[in-house]
Amino acid sequence: MSYTTMVEIANNVSLLHRVAAAAAAEGLQTDPLAWAQEHSWLIASQPGWADAWQYAIDTATDDVNPDTGMRPGVINDQMILSAVQALLAA
Repeated sequence: MSYTTMVEIANNVSLLHRVAAAAAAEGLQTDPLAWAQEHSWLIASQPGWADAWQYAIDTATDDVNPDTGMRPGVINDQMILSAVQALLAA
């Protein structure tokens, strides 16, 4: 895990929007995007996320979306949902 990679995750707008969508789907009624931004560092530090992100960057080819946060094969919806559920429950 790299702290630099965590910074990239925490600041990726596409990933934050995906997190916000999951929070809204889980019933968060007050500004899900603000909630995602507020929790971006906890989200970025989820186990395995930085390794998956860095692997995706290291193995990217010209034919993949350069926006790592938008690629569901890197951080998938289930990973996001699990993180959101855990943070909402806390």
